[in-house]
Amino acid sequence: MKRLLRIAGLNEDLTPHSLRHTHTSLLAEARVSLEQILDRLGHTDDQITKNVYLHVTQDMKKEASQKFAELMRSLR
Repeated sequence: MKRLLRIAGLNEDLTPHSLRHTHTSLLAEARVSLEQILDRLGHTDDQITKNVYLHVTQDMKKEASQKFAELMRSLR
């Protein structure tokens, strides 16, 4: 794996799990449905997926703030 990481110009300390975690987080940020992510990971229990992989990113926090602001503006 280290050889492939070196060829790809990636950090050689990455593990298969770290790549899986990053991939899952990017899927969540791209708004892929939880059901699709579960299927992709081979999980049957969504709680494990939510707890381990689906943390809130900075972009997701910013988007939530923007949506709330839009909602408040629309209530005027």
